[in-house]
Amino acid sequence: MSTQTLSAPRSAEIRAKVDSFFASIGQGMNAYMERRSRMTQIVALEAKSDEELAKMGIRRDRIVHHVFRDLFYV
Repeated sequence: MSTQTLSAPRSAEIRAKVDSFFASIGQGMNAYMERRSRMTQIVALEAKSDEELAKMGIRRDRIVHHVFRDLFYV
């Protein structure tokens, strides 16, 4: 039976590389989610008058449902 001991600096180096890898994935996910954000569309619709929304066939209390209608059936 054999054992292997890793030195602390190498272990810390590997840990830093793994941390960096997952941090970059996290940053990419954040950028992706921000691009897919529909908050600007929601804000734009909320800024419209009730008459303008009615012409579009949207009730004020259903703006979020309208914006996400392609993702969820609500």
